[in-house]
Amino acid sequence: MTRLAALLGLELPLLQAGMGAVAGPGLCAEVSRAGAGGTLALYKEPPARAARLVREVAAATGGRPFGVNVVPEVTGPDRCLEQLRAVLPELPRNGFVTAFGLPADDAAHAVRAAGRPLVVQVGTSADADTALARGAAVLVLQGTEAGGHLLGEQPAASLLATVRARHPHAVLAVAGGIATGGDLADAVARGADGATAGTLFVPATESAAHPEFKRRVVEAVAEDTLVTSLFEIGWPHRPHRVLRNSLTTATERAPAAFIATARVDGRPYPVPRYSAAAPGAATTGRIEEMAMYCGRSCTRVTTTHPAAATVARIRQEYEDALVLRAGSHTSTPPAPHRIQET
Repeated sequence: MTRLAALLGLELPLLQAGMGAVAGPGLCAEVSRAGAGGTLALYKEPPARAARLVREVAAATGGRPFGVNVVPEVTGPDRCLEQLRAVLPELPRNGFVTAFGLPADDAAHAVRAAGRPLVVQVGTSADADTALARGAAVLVLQGTEAGGHLLGEQPAASLLATVRARHPHAVLAVAGGIATGGDLADAVARGADGATAGTLFVPATESAAHPEFKRRVVEAVAEDTLVTSLFEIGWPHRPHRVLRNSLTTATERAPAAFIATARVDGRPYPVPRYSAAAPGAATTGRIEEMAMYCGRSCTRVTTTHPAAATVARIRQEYEDALVLRAGSHTSTPPAPHRIQET
């Protein structure tokens, strides 16, 4: 039990990232039922649909805690606040809110006023300071190993060391490089209270990712990913780590024509080339040319399993790693306590 697990009511100090086109109700509910922190991606969802999705998850989790994820940088502060006002009354009392990037003051206040823990993902120590000042109960420190849009320029371990030194009593999780229970135990040993994983859950049976997206992640190794700003339509000015494809290796930029169609509630939405949208299960078209966000931890993500089986594996590996660490500490006799003569 870590402070993250205790604060959010989790059995395992692991949060599933709120990935747009991936983290739908099915994945969120399954991760939460398994004892980790399932998270529902609100992304650009209209407030009324967002509220309906939260009710769907609440009905499926059997009282387990779960979170919703907002992305203020993409929605803008007004729509973000509208989403929160729609979903907070539907969120169970043990629910929580995660924000990718800094939420505005009024959004942070709305979460705190509703009595829900606010989890804020940041990528710099300056943003960590700001998030805590706005009332964040948990900071997720994103390293450059992570897949998706990057909030900073430091590896996770380096950022954790910096923020832990500045805020010794803050509840901190890391994002980037988490694919096994050993990875989680290592993060805790370095001073984290837990971690967030995204790439790990993309291939899950309940993930809403397109089958080709899942296959690519499972077959990829770290060197198959790169950081680029290529997929900027809909989310400009933010570098992102993706799997290499024909667009990332091209020497010239292709026309930003429509290459795919995404469907939400049965309605079609055209997707242009270089869009920030990831391919969901209902997306059709030139899937290979779309952004497939993937972290360097993909080297250790090698199979497709139900999310509950993945969480169970992580839990067992984590517990085994803790036992090994405890054994290594007790196998060496402690140094004798020296009393200084005066």
